[in-house]
Amino acid sequence: MDFLAAFRAANTSGPPAILPAMENRSLSDAGGTPGGLGHFALGFVMACIGGYLLVNQVTVMGSYWTFHGENAFGITLLPMLFGIGLLFWRGRSIVGWVLTIAGALFIFAGIIANLHIYFRPISLFNTIVMLVLLVGGLGFIARGLQPHGQPRGE
Repeated sequence: MDFLAAFRAANTSGPPAILPAMENRSLSDAGGTPGGLGHFALGFVMACIGGYLLVNQVTVMGSYWTFHGENAFGITLLPMLFGIGLLFWRGRSIVGWVLTIAGALFIFAGIIANLHIYFRPISLFNTIVMLVLLVGGLGFIARGLQPHGQPRGE
């Protein structure tokens, strides 16, 4: 008997036992638990609005990339450029891959290290509204993922 025939013979008895029956589930179930879809949806909307309003108040600025007072961006390009050159010469060069990846990581780390992040001045009321929306929404999401009432069919 070939593999396909054995597979069909093994799977003729219906759905696998590892999949629970879904006839007692409804659209109001969130996260595999009974009930809670309304809390989950409301929490998701609240968290999205609060997160957007909070992130909208943040200003990100870059600065010069310096090392001991000198501009150092060019020197961080050298390992990556040398690695790219090695990869064009011999694509399987382990040293080329290491230099390229390490150079890209140095550049990425330098960009992140030289960012200045500021929270724009806003009123205390607006800050409280943003934080309540964000944290309250996360709380509603957690509440929506917990079982509500008795599961159907028990």
